Amino acid sequence: MVDQIKTFDKNVLAITVIDSFTENDENICQKWMQEKLDQGFDQVNILVKIDEMKISGSSTKAFFEDSLYILRNYKKMGHIAVVAHSKILKALIPIDNLFFQRASKGRHERYFDVSQLDEAFEFVNPN
Repeated sequence: MVDQIKTFDKNVLAITVIDSFTENDENICQKWMQEKLDQGFDQVNILVKIDEMKISGSSTKAFFEDSLYILRNYKKMGHIAVVAHSKILKALIPIDNLFFQRASKGRHERYFDVSQLDEAFEFVNPN
């Protein structure tokens, strides 16, 4: 299940994934992203909190569709904050940044531990 942690009038989308991530959840996330783009923003800063997500209950097809969506729309994404409690994600995000560095100006992805949620909000919503 996905939910918005907080709503913004700016180009910021802050979501949390609770328990599982399904195809319906992917569709909801795409809808929220499109709503931000329809407001006239060229890029959307995204905070994704996934510390409560359980991989075992999540849909492989939803993850695949999400990956395809990201690849097709990465130029529309600005700062991305991944909030979790995972050593694997913490190690993978710098690699992800190297991969997309040349492809998308203004895009930067950072890992934040759950205890750094306030810092993650500052990263995607600078004053």
